[in-house]
Amino acid sequence: MATTQTFGGGVHPREIGNGKKATQSAQIVNAAAPARVTIAMVQHGGAPAVCCVKAGQVVNMGQVIGEAQGVISAPVHASVSGKVVSVTTCVVPNGKSVPAVVIDNDFEDRWDESVKPREDADALTGEEIVQIARTCGIVGMGGAAFPTAVKLDTSAAEKKPDTLIVNGSECEPYLTGDDRLMVENAAQIIDGIVLAMKATGVSRALVGIENNKPEAIAAMKAAAKDGVEIVSLTAKYPQGFEKMLIYSLTGRRVPNGALPSAVQCVVLNVATCAALSSAVREGRPIVDRVVTVAGRVAKPCNLRVRIGTPLLDVIDQAGGMTGGVRKLIVGGPMMGNAVSTLNMPITKNFGAFLALGEEAISSEESACIRCGRCLRACPMGLAPSKIDALVRRANYEGAIAVGALNCMECGSCTYSCPAKRELTQSCRVAKAIAKSKKS
Repeated sequence: MATTQTFGGGVHPREIGNGKKATQSAQIVNAAAPARVTIAMVQHGGAPAVCCVKAGQVVNMGQVIGEAQGVISAPVHASVSGKVVSVTTCVVPNGKSVPAVVIDNDFEDRWDESVKPREDADALTGEEIVQIARTCGIVGMGGAAFPTAVKLDTSAAEKKPDTLIVNGSECEPYLTGDDRLMVENAAQIIDGIVLAMKATGVSRALVGIENNKPEAIAAMKAAAKDGVEIVSLTAKYPQGFEKMLIYSLTGRRVPNGALPSAVQCVVLNVATCAALSSAVREGRPIVDRVVTVAGRVAKPCNLRVRIGTPLLDVIDQAGGMTGGVRKLIVGGPMMGNAVSTLNMPITKNFGAFLALGEEAISSEESACIRCGRCLRACPMGLAPSKIDALVRRANYEGAIAVGALNCMECGSCTYSCPAKRELTQSCRVAKAIAKSKKS
């Protein structure tokens, strides 16, 4: 049973309340299907998928157009039916140019013959559920996009998991897609949770939802089944990070450098569970996802968008951007990527688009005043100001020695710093230097 309901450190960004209000009551709307999609072959953790279609080929919705490579990878499927225009490249939110398939939509929504409901879904073994997750390209929908089949396959685990942790906290400011999904599709999420429990062999699941989502908590409790417990958590960032969530729900601490499996836990996002249910029950791969569009747009909203839809189309369906936009962010304001172009497609891990104004522009840095706020804010118990000072002196080994590699890059230290120092960026630099020396 839950032992703490919170964790040490963290922050309470003022935008959590104000930013979420714009879309928290906005029902998920199906976005209009685009005339053309550009589907990236790299939209999951691990090895990129390899394109398996050619220009001129006619494809169906749900058809594999990118084959997974290796254990940690995921196949990519067509999100529309139509003709392949080209095999090219596209820019994804992290700024990288990756291989992609461009398809002209014929608007017939003709599903591939492999996509069909299963009458025997409840009789499937855990191994069969894992295989379906792999075949349907199910990945973590919370942002990391790690292949779900890898998490569900516990057959070779030294310590068998005993608890499934389900992340419904959605702690980033502005984001409400998971919140609305829990309110509107609670039964489907619970079904996915039960299927994940069967796949992993665990007998209990703890669903952590922050207490600023009362409708979601009520809906999930009403839909919950035996072995699934809904736990109300303190609203605090970064509650949704794996290590914080595990500690809040179980009191177990994941050691530095270790995975949740070290404390016998498997962690999934609520949207991932919903996608797993669709895959098992309907044979449906991930061809769309919920995207929050907020900030300085005419009609802040939650849209269900086809994978590969141009971001510009999504913004248009939110009424376009209003005046005073200073920063464009894909994802949340704390962990998302600031982007310099809108010429990119929606991917499996594309949870939000934010058009922000002056509120997103940092003031100039000043000298550290040794107030200790960054130490109190760091959920990992690090000394960000010390790491920052070492990195600025190019003492990367020293920064690593005092724990830079354990930084989750949540941004809590930078947010809390009255001197506006880029503390998180210093940790990123130290980690990048360490990685380059290993390679």
